Amino acid sequence: MRKNASGIDNSKQRIENKNNDLDLYLKALNSAYSGIIITDNLQYDNPIIYCNKAFETISGYAHDEIIGHNCRFLQAQDRSQAERSMIKESIERGEECKIEIRNYRKDGTLFWNELFISPVKNDEGQVTHFIGVQNDISDRKKAEHDLREEKSHVELKIQQRTKELQDKESFLSSIIETVRESLLVLDSNYIVLSANRHFLNSFKVTTEETVGNLLFDLGNQQWDISSLKEMLTRILPTNNPVIDYEVDHIFPHIGRKVMLLNAYRIEFEGQYKDRILIAIEDITEKKEQDRRKDDFLSIASHELKTPLTTIKGLFQILQRLSAENIDPKYVSTLDKITAYIDRLNLLISKLLDTSKIQSGNLELHMDPFEIDKTIQDAVESMRLAAPDSDIHLTGNTGSIVEGDELQIIQVLNNLLSNAIKYSPESKKVEVSIHRVANFVKISVRDYGMGINYQDRLKIFERFFRVSHIQKKFPGLGIGLYVSHEIILHHKGTLWVESEPGEGSTFNFTLPIVINK
Repeated sequence: MRKNASGIDNSKQRIENKNNDLDLYLKALNSAYSGIIITDNLQYDNPIIYCNKAFETISGYAHDEIIGHNCRFLQAQDRSQAERSMIKESIERGEECKIEIRNYRKDGTLFWNELFISPVKNDEGQVTHFIGVQNDISDRKKAEHDLREEKSHVELKIQQRTKELQDKESFLSSIIETVRESLLVLDSNYIVLSANRHFLNSFKVTTEETVGNLLFDLGNQQWDISSLKEMLTRILPTNNPVIDYEVDHIFPHIGRKVMLLNAYRIEFEGQYKDRILIAIEDITEKKEQDRRKDDFLSIASHELKTPLTTIKGLFQILQRLSAENIDPKYVSTLDKITAYIDRLNLLISKLLDTSKIQSGNLELHMDPFEIDKTIQDAVESMRLAAPDSDIHLTGNTGSIVEGDELQIIQVLNNLLSNAIKYSPESKKVEVSIHRVANFVKISVRDYGMGINYQDRLKIFERFFRVSHIQKKFPGLGIGLYVSHEIILHHKGTLWVESEPGEGSTFNFTLPIVINK
């Protein structure tokens, strides 16, 4: 008995040592200066299942926005690089690879990436994972480029730069005066150097009251807005622009204004060094219009819901009262009317969901459920509803997620309906479910018309519809918006991968709470 007890103690000690070693390895990876990712080569599209803190910093994306993606998402629309093919070939051969490639951060800025890819093999020699080590070499690339330019174009650069500075001085003045937006130029101490006529007219002030004064002291300190100060203090130290920053403030004489601010640091040489350009767009009326539109949608949807429910109930009574020898055309007509009532009811429900999301009143009933079974049931229901479509389901995670099961089914039904609707030439739809790190990833792939890059940027916006699609297929452009917001409320992400003529793949992730 002592020997057995001693063996158990030794096993426990070994397990504890392994756990300590694993924690040490993870801490070491997160302390590394280089960005490190691990991809699962046994899963479709080789998704990222781990990334360290340095990779998040380099790419600008958060951990949950990275997991589940293929690492090619960093190239955005810059897809013609030969290095992409080199990566693909190395992965297919299961070999190491070292390249330098152009990547783009979440905010769209370019950075050069020195990438090392190494395969990880199991005991049978099968490549199960790839490890990618990434270094930001933008500074080195910029230095190399500048050195080449200096060697070959010194005289030309001096002449061009001189002319450029002269042009910018006059050009900037012209822009400030002619743009139909309020524009301010500040120095590094937030003193107003210039204000265009639109600003003066909009805020009922004069040039003498504005130029040469501290922004926060203008008027009776009406611009002493804490959120504005916070925004501006982030620009000069970091050199990062501020995009579409919303400020809601009550001004004397002109009342409440909702403004959209964009601010940039100007780094011209000479007298324009360290300037801040602020563009102010008045969206007060637009906000009010959106509010009235949302109120209308909410009221109209509620008002339509009650009589529609009554009408459906009356038609169900008529269907039950139909005699056995009644004209089949009469029965068929009742069935068609009921189907159209159901379609109208679904549309009203989507409008109600949109209204709830905008008002922040979307109701979620969060409970644990088996995601595999939910996806299987939803796919089977869609097969029955669309018997002409060829829907394939692959994958199994054995995971339990926490969320509103009906809302998740609504998301999947919407993605499946779109895949069928926008693929008139191909009936094949592929649904897959996999586990990636601590998330479940569900993908819906069609072989339809595809979506171009510009439309992909807006496809999850409310009421947005692709221009050439809306002419052929009816709809309001709210299904993907509602789906995106539902997944966001579940702490997951929803995104699309698509090319014109090559179909689309919609993916979404949900955090796992229990693994069986």
